[in-house]
Amino acid sequence: MNKTTLEEKAIAGDEDSFTVLIDGMQERLYRMAYSYVRNQEDALEIVQETVFKAYISIHKLKQPQYFKTWLTKIAVNCALDFIRKSKKIVYIDQELGGSYAPKSREEVMDLHEALSGLDEKSRMVIVMRYLEDLPIKEIAEVLDMPLSSVKTVIYRGLEKLKISMEESENFG
Repeated sequence: MNKTTLEEKAIAGDEDSFTVLIDGMQERLYRMAYSYVRNQEDALEIVQETVFKAYISIHKLKQPQYFKTWLTKIAVNCALDFIRKSKKIVYIDQELGGSYAPKSREEVMDLHEALSGLDEKSRMVIVMRYLEDLPIKEIAEVLDMPLSSVKTVIYRGLEKLKISMEESENFG
């Protein structure tokens, strides 16, 4: 008898398995959404939209082992859609989370100002890598990009951030 995973059961339509999977990913989804919008209510709304979209399209997931990557991709797209639709100012909050621990509020503001100056792809990759601690391989899977391209985007993005942060430091 084949071992049936939670992912396979969820794909087959088992709501309990889907709920268990989502419960295990909720915190990660929230952190991901929060890193984009910097607002608790908006982040929760993005998580809710992510779960809804995942629920209505779980049957389309062909490879159960990629559930987390698939769900993360939905969350990223929901966050980007939310930002595009709302054209909202991204507020900066000290509850940053993730692996990056800024030294001061000014540093946080400088970082987010510098991040906002990056193109969308660079900003997304750098947030995933340094604020969400996602491995480069997982970022490549989420964004459907070759591993080498992700590394290049990170390298170029960090160079632009460095220049922007130095300019801010010199003139700010």
